[in-house]
Amino acid sequence: MADPQEKHVPAPRAHRIDHELPVAYRTVAGFVTDWAVNLSRGGLYINTQQPLPVGTVVRLLVSLPGASFPVDLVGKVTRTTAQGTPGSEVPGMAVEFVDVDDDKRSRIEAFVERLREALPADERGSATRK
Repeated sequence: MADPQEKHVPAPRAHRIDHELPVAYRTVAGFVTDWAVNLSRGGLYINTQQPLPVGTVVRLLVSLPGASFPVDLVGKVTRTTAQGTPGSEVPGMAVEFVDVDDDKRSRIEAFVERLREALPADERGSATRK
């Protein structure tokens, strides 16, 4: 049984890289294709006018450049941003990957690292940490 005095310490957030990737996901109406506008080893942000409700578990097909086929993932919507929200740049939804096997996680991490290394040296350390 968990100790009620024990505090949950969140895991450090991963570097998030701005990069557009096609992503398909299931909704009640079927599969929808949109664009992820940034990616980390732990999740992505999808640009969409019709975000799914926070807490929704969603199947994702993420197309990584150079891959023979999309990476099949499961994620959970953790945040949404509506069109016209003050201070927001892109309407959409943040999706955190859940139950990712080691092979898929390493493929995503390798892709994010390649993108980070392609940044100019003075921008590598400033890749958004979320």
